Amino acid sequence: MAPSTVGTLLTSTKYVWYGKVCATLTTSQGAGVVTAFILMSDVKDEIDFEFIGVDTEHTQSNFYWQGVDDYNNELNLSASSTQSQVHTYCFDWQPDTLTWSVDGNNMRTLNKADTWNTTDNVFHYPQTPARIELSLWPAGLSSNGQGTVDWSGGLVNWNSPYMKNGYYYAMFSDVNVQCYDPPSGYNNSGTKSYVYTNNNGLNTSVSTTNELDILGSFYATGENPSFGAQPSGSGSSTASAPTPSNSNVQTVPGSDGAGSRGASGGSQGGSSGGSNSGSGSGSSGTSSAPGSGSTSFSQGTGGSSTSEANIVKTWRTEGGSAFAVVIAMLGLLLL
Repeated sequence: MAPSTVGTLLTSTKYVWYGKVCATLTTSQGAGVVTAFILMSDVKDEIDFEFIGVDTEHTQSNFYWQGVDDYNNELNLSASSTQSQVHTYCFDWQPDTLTWSVDGNNMRTLNKADTWNTTDNVFHYPQTPARIELSLWPAGLSSNGQGTVDWSGGLVNWNSPYMKNGYYYAMFSDVNVQCYDPPSGYNNSGTKSYVYTNNNGLNTSVSTTNELDILGSFYATGENPSFGAQPSGSGSSTASAPTPSNSNVQTVPGSDGAGSRGASGGSQGGSSGGSNSGSGSGSSGTSSAPGSGSTSFSQGTGGSSTSEANIVKTWRTEGGSAFAVVIAMLGLLLL
């Protein structure tokens, strides 16, 4: 993460709908610097490991449902010398339970039954297909809300001795994904993609289908997958490619997210965020998007919300409880 940037994000191009996802890593350190390993869905269900650069003896476990900012969900877990000692952090995400573990030791378990919300009569539990995101981002920017800056330990020092070759850095040695079977009774009409069939954004809204769309650009969505696509056979960008009139469209996936503590810090938000960004890919693996400019990078769901989630198509991962993928990412973030 270089000065005057909004951090670096590496995201998978395929989705997991329940499974065990592990990452082996060392974190960055320093005030205002946050290392993150998260699962993020298109309706902004989120599961987190976050590492605050001023506290290298803990990792913060957290979860969000549809982007609702409830900071009572956050819990610190012990993890010694995260900046120098290699640890393996795992989410064991099942339809009824979610467990965070460090080096094989279960540190926290959330039961779906305990997340029932009596106001809207819905389980506020992460339950929709999610991508894996690894990031390093400067929460401690003066342009961020004071609550975010305080949470991250203060403003970033861009002349810090913790930087190397002009960068803050974290190192990921591998990411391991073991996909579980979809929940019982799910809508099964194919094996190639996930589709939201209604605006509720719940696990009962998700159907597996044989529909397959490849997004044409960062501005494309599941409802308009060809938007901004390059002409066939074009090897470079073109000036004539359409761009949306909305300047707030995110071009770094997950960059308007729920880790933003806002101006007042840990207050609970009251809005539920529906996603207006569908995603898809015809190739496996990961994509990276280093950010630059003055827009702050905030992990999770951010302050925007919509009254209803759009119906989007979502590239699914391979199914089956025995399926496992290992993505080797030595020195993921630049040294």
